[in-house]
Amino acid sequence: MPIRIAARAVLIHDDRLLLVNAFPGARSDLWCAPGGGANIHESLPQSLEREVHEETGLRIAIGAPCLINEFHAAQRDFHQVEIFFRCTLVSGALDAGWRDPEGIVTRRRWFAADELPDIRLKPDSLRTIAFSDGIGYDPLEEIVG
Repeated sequence: MPIRIAARAVLIHDDRLLLVNAFPGARSDLWCAPGGGANIHESLPQSLEREVHEETGLRIAIGAPCLINEFHAAQRDFHQVEIFFRCTLVSGALDAGWRDPEGIVTRRRWFAADELPDIRLKPDSLRTIAFSDGIGYDPLEEIVG
């Protein structure tokens, strides 16, 4: 199976980072940056704009890449490389009535930097990268749920 490429948003607004949970019924407490897999003939920024809108209802502007993360599940023959981009909010607000049309994201929330140590978040380096000007790379890790 080919390596899957995905784009994710590092979106800070009012000193808070936007994170999503993609586990129905609170099956997992794991949070991640919004985004997802790129479609063929679609640029990573186009993919990211589409995915963030689907998952959150927000419109964003895409900035520079700031983090590369890769993870895999050897038993499922799955490997994904994620490119994280610094983004800014263009329009919209988190609406409790918003539903991801694909039904993947079930919760979305803004987190202050001081809340991040208390939640399960992947990739680990997102805690540092989000509120800095740094650039990072998280090497291959096993998928966690």
